[in-house]
Amino acid sequence: MKSTLGCMLRYCQKMATIQGNDRDALADKEQLAAVRIAVDEVDDQIVTLIARRERLIRIAGTLKGDDAEVRAPGRVERVIEHVRGAAEKKDIDPDIVESTYRAMISGFIELEMKVHKENS
Repeated sequence: MKSTLGCMLRYCQKMATIQGNDRDALADKEQLAAVRIAVDEVDDQIVTLIARRERLIRIAGTLKGDDAEVRAPGRVERVIEHVRGAAEKKDIDPDIVESTYRAMISGFIELEMKVHKENS
């Protein structure tokens, strides 16, 4: 958050000294740079949460009795239903959330199958 605020402050200071079309062009570049910094910060937070999810999935993989429990298509659909609902409440595109989750869940099922086999 600090880096985003610092970037925005530098942007405002720079914009105060520039005129006309040059100002608009620089504004676009500076805004894009600030947005990219903010996206990078969000990505870091997402990776931290994925790491937490991975730790939990590894634990779950040791607790399940068979491959069917790992694949758990019913559970997958409940998770998708849950995250789509959460997306709708936050007024974001539930299709993007669903496709993101389906890709993530697929990767985690592969990991969990490996963990399950190692512990069976």
